[in-house]
Amino acid sequence: MWCSSIGSIVVLILSLLAMPLAAAAQHAGQVPRIGYLGSAAADSQRGQHLRDVFRQELRELGWVEGQNLAIEERWAAGRAERFPALAAELVSLSVDVLVGGGNQANQALRHATSTIPIVMAVSSDPVGVGLVASLARPGGNITGLSIQAAEVGGKRLELLKEAVPQASRVAVLWNTSEPGKAAEWHDTQVAAHALGVTLHSVEVQGPDNFDRAFTAITRMRPDALITFSDPLTLNHQRRIVDFATRHRLPLVSESKEFAAAGGLMTYGASLPALFRRAAYYVDRILKGVKPADLPVEQPTKFELVLNRKTAQGLGITFPPTLLILADEVIQ
Repeated sequence: MWCSSIGSIVVLILSLLAMPLAAAAQHAGQVPRIGYLGSAAADSQRGQHLRDVFRQELRELGWVEGQNLAIEERWAAGRAERFPALAAELVSLSVDVLVGGGNQANQALRHATSTIPIVMAVSSDPVGVGLVASLARPGGNITGLSIQAAEVGGKRLELLKEAVPQASRVAVLWNTSEPGKAAEWHDTQVAAHALGVTLHSVEVQGPDNFDRAFTAITRMRPDALITFSDPLTLNHQRRIVDFATRHRLPLVSESKEFAAAGGLMTYGASLPALFRRAAYYVDRILKGVKPADLPVEQPTKFELVLNRKTAQGLGITFPPTLLILADEVIQ
C-alpha cells in the first residue's frame, strides 16, 4: 500500500512536470503575431518609411518576419471612419501585440480590446484622452510613446516668431476631432499670449471642410499659418501647402513632409526614432513583460527642418540661430 502511494505521488509529479513542458512545446511551434494599424495609406512614402524603420529595429532585436514573427497590417489611409472596423479585424486575428500608428488608431484599438497588449508608436496627450492612467504607470493593456504635441505647440510658435518677427496674427488650421489636439491648441494659446500674438482657430473635421477653412483664413488676412499634424491634414498637405504658397503665408507644421512640400519650416518629434522605440516595446512584451509595467516614454529627439527656397520666395531670411539649430535645410 505504501509503495502504491509512492507510485501515485511519482506519477502525479511527473504529470505536473509534463504539463508545462507540453505547453511550452506547443507554444514553441507558434510564431508570435503583431497587428499594426496605420493611419496613412499603405503605399504612402511616409507610411512605408516608418514601417521599414519599425521592421528593421525588430530585426535588430532578433525578430525576423517570416521566420519567428508574423505581422498583420491594416491601413486607414487618413479616413477616420475606417479605424473601428480595422481595429476589430486585427483583434479577431488573435494577435499577440497590437501597434497603433497614431491617435485615432490607438483609440480604435483601445475600444476593440482590453486584453491584448497595445503599443502606441505615436500618441499625443495619452493621459488627457484617457488612454493611460499616467505616463509613469500606464495601467491596463496600453503603453508606448508620446510625442509631446501639446508642449511642442508653443515651441513651434516661438520658432515662427524668430523667423518672422513681424508676425502678430497667426491662423491655426487643425482637426478638432483628432484626440489630443485640444491640448496642443491650448499650449499654443499660452505661448501666443506670452509672445503678443493673436491666434485665430480654423477648424476642420473632414476633407470637405478645407475649402471653407481656406476662405476663412483668406478673410482673416493673417501673417502666418500653423497646421497641426494628424492623418487628415497630412492626407491633404498638398492642398494646404498650395494654399499657403498662393497667399504668400509662412507655413509652419509638425511633420517634415510639410517643409519638403514647400512649407516654411517644421518642428516636432522624430517619428522614425519613435517607431524604432516602439519595436523595443514590442520586444519586451513578446518576452513576457506586461504593458502596465512599461512606462510611457516621451521623445528625446526633435527635428527642425527649414525650407530656404520657400523663405527666399517670401522675402524671409532665417537668422543664424535657427540655421544652427536646424537638423535639415532644404535649399
